[in-house]
Amino acid sequence: MMLPAMSTTILKLACPDRVGLLARITNFVAERGGNLLEVNQFTDPASETSPGWFFTRLAIATDSLSSDLETLRAEFAPLATELQADWTIRDARQKMRVAIFVSRLGHCLADLLWRWHSGELEMDIPLVLSNHEQFRPIIEREGLPFVHVPIDPTADGGKAAGFAKVESAVAAAHVDLIVLARYMQILPPDLCAQYPGRIMNIHHSFLPSFVGANPYKKAYQRGVKLIGATCHYVTSELDAGPIIDQEVVRVEHYHQPEDLLRLGRDCERLALARGVRAHIHDRVLIHGNRTVVFRD
Repeated sequence: MMLPAMSTTILKLACPDRVGLLARITNFVAERGGNLLEVNQFTDPASETSPGWFFTRLAIATDSLSSDLETLRAEFAPLATELQADWTIRDARQKMRVAIFVSRLGHCLADLLWRWHSGELEMDIPLVLSNHEQFRPIIEREGLPFVHVPIDPTADGGKAAGFAKVESAVAAAHVDLIVLARYMQILPPDLCAQYPGRIMNIHHSFLPSFVGANPYKKAYQRGVKLIGATCHYVTSELDAGPIIDQEVVRVEHYHQPEDLLRLGRDCERLALARGVRAHIHDRVLIHGNRTVVFRD
C-alpha cells in the first residue's frame, strides 16, 4: 500500500530491543496529536547484539501533529538518546535527490527514468553521470543535467583524477542517494565512506560463482536453472554491502546465452527499481551487513 506522500511524516528508528519500545514511541506521537497512518515493526532475535535489535517505521499524518518538523525532532531527541537509537524524522513531501551513474548499458537507466516520469519513483534527479557520452542526448532531452567524467587510468592523475571530478559533481548536486545503474567502475573507498548507506548498486546474482566478463555465457555453459540480480548498498568491500532486494527467474533448457542476458536484464531492472523505491520512502533500515525492508 502506498500512502499519500502529500501529508505524511516518516519516523524511522532502530535500537537495542527492550520491553515497551513501540508503546514508548507511539505514545510520543499520540501526545503531540499525531494520527498514525501506518506502523511497521520488527524485532530481530538473531541479532549479534544481545538481546536483539528493534526496527520500526511510522507514517504519521502531518496535519495532525501539534509540532513542526524541527520541533518534533528536538522533542524526540532525548527519547532517542535514552533508547540508543539510530533514527530519522522526515517530511515525505521532501523528495530525495537521487544521482544516477551509468556506463554503456542503459536498460536500468531507461527503466528508472520511465518510473520517474510516471510518478512511480517520487524523487528529484539533479545529476546523471557517466564515464561515456552515449546517453547525453537522452538525458538532456529529459531536461536533466548530464555530466561526463572519463575514468582513464592512463590520463594525468590516473583514475584518482577522474573520481575527484566525480566527487565534486556529487557534492555540487547535494544528493541524498547515488544509484549505480550499471556503472562499470569500482568506486574508491573514500567516496564510499562519504555516503554510507546512500550508494546503491545492481549486478547479476552469479557472484561469486561466475566472476569477470561474460557471466551469462559462463552460466549457460554450466547449465544453471536460476538466474537473477542483486540490489545492494555499496561499501569499500566490492559487492559485499547490505542486500536490499533480489529478483530471480527460471532458466529453461532451450534458453541460449542471449536469452539469459535478456532475462537477467529484466531481473536487474526490477530489483533496482524496488530498491530505489524502498530507499526514497524510508523503508530500508540497515543493521550491520543486513537490512530490514518494510515493503509497501
